[in-house]
Amino acid sequence: MNLTYIFSGFAVGTLVGLTGVGGGSLMTPLLTLLFGVSPTVAVGTDLAFASITKATGTFTHRLRGTVEWRVVRLLCLGALPAAILATFGLKYFGGLNKEIGQVIRYSIAGSVLLTVIALLFKSKMLAWLNAHPEKQLHGHKLDVATIFSGALLGTLVTISSIGAGAIGATLLVMLYPRMSSAHIAGTDIAYAVPLTAIAAFGHWWLGSIDWALLGALLIGSLPGITIGSLAARAVPEKLLRGILATTLTMVAAKLIL
Repeated sequence: MNLTYIFSGFAVGTLVGLTGVGGGSLMTPLLTLLFGVSPTVAVGTDLAFASITKATGTFTHRLRGTVEWRVVRLLCLGALPAAILATFGLKYFGGLNKEIGQVIRYSIAGSVLLTVIALLFKSKMLAWLNAHPEKQLHGHKLDVATIFSGALLGTLVTISSIGAGAIGATLLVMLYPRMSSAHIAGTDIAYAVPLTAIAAFGHWWLGSIDWALLGALLIGSLPGITIGSLAARAVPEKLLRGILATTLTMVAAKLIL
């Protein structure tokens, strides 16, 4: 089974490298549906997985100067307290109970569907915003909206491990339409590091991290991400995102039914 986990980590890492979509939307449903890992353990393990991989990505983006640190701070102002509160909520309601596991399962499905929406309609939403500059937020309203978005993502990521990638990037595009794609990616990865680390620590406290599974996934994912990133330019992005959106829709349906 360890070899299967390593291969799965490699496959997800390759897809993340190719598409730029966060591994949570792929890894958590994969662990839940294919390997029968309980939803709580799948979420906790994936959060620890994400915190390590995203830390590496942040280092690279920092060297390239593609992180908007002021936006990262605003997102963290909302995301980190929300992650802590969500962890206490899971503890209070019983993070390992069958009932809360079912709630997490539905949360994963909802997060996957939000990721599909983000994949399919991000460019259209951005085009609409650029065509209607009066709809864009500025100043204090923009700061408040960024903090609120961070709180929403912090709650979503802690409960389902999904949201920091495609959903977070889409929210940044909506709030900061003039920010370059490289800075969107760098900022999205940078704020997700403390968020996933705190959420992972909370799940460690709840006892919902499988460390052997985490190690196997990392062994496969690190070379997979490298290969996917190198091959990204050779594969049409629209084709990849269309296939990924279709796959995720089927995953969400399976989780709900």
